[in-house]
Amino acid sequence: MSQRKPIYVTQPDMPPLDQFYPYLEQIWENRMLTNGGPFHQQLEEELCRYLGVEHICLFANGTLALLTALQALRVTGEVITTPYSFVATSHSLLWNGIKPVFVDVDPDTLNLDPARIEAAITPQTTAIMPVHCYGKPCDTRAIAAIADNYNLKVIYDAAHAFGVRHEGASVLNSGDLSVLSFHATKVFNTFEGGAIVCGDARTKQRIDRLKNFGIVDETTVVAPGINGKMSEINAAFGLLQLKGVDAAIAARARLARTYTEALADVPGIRCVRPWQEGASDPLLRESNYSYFPILVGPDYPLGRDALFARLKEHDIVARRYFYPLISSFPMYRDLPSASPDRLPVAARAAEQVLCLPIYPALDDSDQHRIIDLVEGSA
Repeated sequence: MSQRKPIYVTQPDMPPLDQFYPYLEQIWENRMLTNGGPFHQQLEEELCRYLGVEHICLFANGTLALLTALQALRVTGEVITTPYSFVATSHSLLWNGIKPVFVDVDPDTLNLDPARIEAAITPQTTAIMPVHCYGKPCDTRAIAAIADNYNLKVIYDAAHAFGVRHEGASVLNSGDLSVLSFHATKVFNTFEGGAIVCGDARTKQRIDRLKNFGIVDETTVVAPGINGKMSEINAAFGLLQLKGVDAAIAARARLARTYTEALADVPGIRCVRPWQEGASDPLLRESNYSYFPILVGPDYPLGRDALFARLKEHDIVARRYFYPLISSFPMYRDLPSASPDRLPVAARAAEQVLCLPIYPALDDSDQHRIIDLVEGSA
């Protein structure tokens, strides 16, 4: 076994530590560590400006933001969602006493397939929760048309979609609410964190109260809220990260281009999120290259798991993301909508997907070593 340092799927883009010291000193002088302090307020303002959204509510993490988004819209009954995501998507439904209804994904995008949504709607359906999988925008027009026709709410799990635009505007403006994750592995991170994007001040006020126990003032509590607040430390780190996020996404785009061109002719390998022209332009990009997933098909000499193991032997820790399907876990697999024969596209993707390492600090030699191993196994 090599003594080389392992290469993981993604690593946070970390600015020099000395750049963070002034923020810490100011927090210390302010003596305000949380509860909507000055850095929290500044980060909300700068994110609205950067992302092109009207209102944003910061959270301690993306899962709390998902839980609160459902509370804010008073969602009940059944919610149509995807089985091809991280478990937090559907866990947020169970925590709110809502029944997830799984619908298959589109074979090209791996996002929720709008053509299959309508057949899953019942009198108990109150909302749709799609995921912008790997940061690629869903078919927001088709989903909006269905939601409008059946009077359904739409909450987008946009955990991977920071800075992504669609049809000339931020994809985060789609639906009733969009939920972001600022976890350490994301394109933009605050160590741990998340946010809800909403379109009006009244909804923001409700969300801000819900994330702070439902408190209005010292003696008034109007809702059974939760403690979902982002601390000043996390907000300060976000402000520092925001300064370099365009450069970080541009670096990811360069890596994605190299992967796309190198793997284009490898039999049995399909790049799910290939590099596209204009990827580095903040006004054009429809992907932030948060991940670089490939599908390992039957024409490839090794199975997906064998390729995963081969890479790991060489200290390259790829990730089978998303595998297994959410619908296969014990708390979901007995649902009628979780039956594998209802989800053939998602099931096939889960058996074939492998995310290759992509992050700004990945150097050319390490990336070419990864490519050589994928090509050499063909």
